[in-house]
Amino acid sequence: MSIHNFQTTDSDLDRAAELLRQGRLVAFPTETVYGLGCDASSEAALKRLYLVKGRPVDHPVIVHIAAVADLEKWAAPIPPAAYKLAEAFWPGPLTLILPRAAQVSRLVTGGQDSVGLRVPAHPLARKLIERFGGGLAAPSANRFGRLSPTTAQAVREGLGDDVDMVLDGGPCDVGIESTIVSLVGERPAILRPGMIDVKAIEAVLGLAVEAGSAATAKTKPDQGDAIRVPGALPSHYAPRTPMAVAQSADIIELFGEGLAIGRNQGVIAFEETVEAMKSSFGQGFLNAMEFETWIVAPDDAGEYARRIYDSLRRLDQLALHKILVEAVPTGTAWDGVRDRLTRASAPQL
Repeated sequence: MSIHNFQTTDSDLDRAAELLRQGRLVAFPTETVYGLGCDASSEAALKRLYLVKGRPVDHPVIVHIAAVADLEKWAAPIPPAAYKLAEAFWPGPLTLILPRAAQVSRLVTGGQDSVGLRVPAHPLARKLIERFGGGLAAPSANRFGRLSPTTAQAVREGLGDDVDMVLDGGPCDVGIESTIVSLVGERPAILRPGMIDVKAIEAVLGLAVEAGSAATAKTKPDQGDAIRVPGALPSHYAPRTPMAVAQSADIIELFGEGLAIGRNQGVIAFEETVEAMKSSFGQGFLNAMEFETWIVAPDDAGEYARRIYDSLRRLDQLALHKILVEAVPTGTAWDGVRDRLTRASAPQL
């Protein structure tokens, strides 16, 4: 049974919490994307979660908790920087990587001695966690490696009957996954960018933070292996349709090449580039795009993030030869979006 409207009742939440206690899977909204939740303390539930997603067991999941006070149930020791970041950004789209407490299952951590934790901001997510009374392991509610869902309908289309209940909280406000900050190594490091950027993290901590490939290389637990975190594989968040990301001039050229041989293409580009394509290809562009296979991208990073997965999903359903996406601007505000587009367009193994 699924809930198909935004008017989630107390009885809906009671039922969802009971299903979670039974080891079942409940999809629920967060401010980032919809999560596929299970009891993070139940190995049986975690095994089912990995099976349904098709997720490798060495790929950790994030535990969603109700409040900062719950940190000590999942992590030990907890550095002062964790409380600084939690005070500034929780509830919200920030995940902290901390040393795991002894009782935390290695199915949660992907076999590592570190655990990812966050307090989500979506009111329905918080009510569910409080009603359940424990931590929820909740990766994105989709098959592993595919586009993350930002609506309940996208969850149903992707997982079908493999999810026991879907709580519908409307479209997600942030639209891409949380920023992941590791506090395990010698210096704080961003291991997955999101809409809380490096400048915001540094402002709270008062020190420089590693980011990008340098962070992945330098943030290591005691055993010497780089920390694995969700969504860090080269190919991830991907549509089934082949996808390319390129600068404006290259997008226009690629589209023209495809147009010349009758390829049906989707385009996500900024307004100036779309207008240039109309000018360059005239009626040929308009004919090729008559089935709404082009999307004008917003020039605000936050609005772009809110729309990107839904836009890619819409184009992915049209049986296109290729999706062409214009590269986003430079600057830390776009780091999270740029990361998702890079991984979505990487060759799929």
